[in-house]
Amino acid sequence: MIRERERNGLNGLLFLVIVLLVPFVAFGLFATGAGGEDLPDGLRVALVVTALLLAISELFLLKGFFMVAPNSARVLQLFGDYVGTAKLPGLRWTNPFVSKKSISLRVRNFESSHLKVNDAEGNPIEIGAVIVWRVVETAEASFEVDNYENYVHVQSEAAVRNLATSYPYDGHDDAVVSLRGSTASVADHLQQEVQQRLQKAGVEVLEARINHLAYAQEIAAAMLQRQQAGAIIAARQRIVEGAVGMVEMALDLLSAREVVTLDNDRKAAMVSNLLVVLCGDRNTQPVVNTGTIYQ
Repeated sequence: MIRERERNGLNGLLFLVIVLLVPFVAFGLFATGAGGEDLPDGLRVALVVTALLLAISELFLLKGFFMVAPNSARVLQLFGDYVGTAKLPGLRWTNPFVSKKSISLRVRNFESSHLKVNDAEGNPIEIGAVIVWRVVETAEASFEVDNYENYVHVQSEAAVRNLATSYPYDGHDDAVVSLRGSTASVADHLQQEVQQRLQKAGVEVLEARINHLAYAQEIAAAMLQRQQAGAIIAARQRIVEGAVGMVEMALDLLSAREVVTLDNDRKAAMVSNLLVVLCGDRNTQPVVNTGTIYQ
């Protein structure tokens, strides 16, 4: 595994001054060699050749300059061998034979397509996610995978598919972790799984969240009825629990205050009437008894 080594090169401004002085020096040598008739012929030829070499080296030195923008890096290679990574922003200079590949270190978003998968209960659902990521290891991103951006996309969608098969769409119990009801824990699981898959590409996952979740179109209507039925059952259960508590409280108060003494049959009738009033989904029509409770 290739690990990142930081190598920022030399200060480009210093070499820029040198490069700007080289033409003047070359011109001076050429003028001296070409116009110095009192100089020996060998010296004149040497001055002219030196001036030409300086002119050629000027073009060679210019290839060594490169720019590093903030939150970006340059991966340096010399004849195919990894030399290092330049991360220091500004104008830099290095060996002109070194190739320089730019890599962005900025935070990026990837929004997956709406994937159609089966949840843990086998129901077909549509799911999509947003992955927030950035490159932290430029050497791994460049040399461990072929195309790190495509690698992020493919592995993120694979992680989303695997996540969907691990949880049910909706939990019928609060203790059950579901895709719809446990967004925080599901998001943590997704982030950990995506990070594990992208570790070898030198990528850090900052956040991963589901941004689309729905039943597949062919079962959406049936599942909506199922959800409505579950909601009705849960509401009825809550109503019955409250009604039983209110009936129990009424009987206890009547007995404690000795308002009236009821036998078991009358208690059963009173409980039945109260439950009808409290649990019914329509307004009840009371019947006033003008006699005694035993008539």
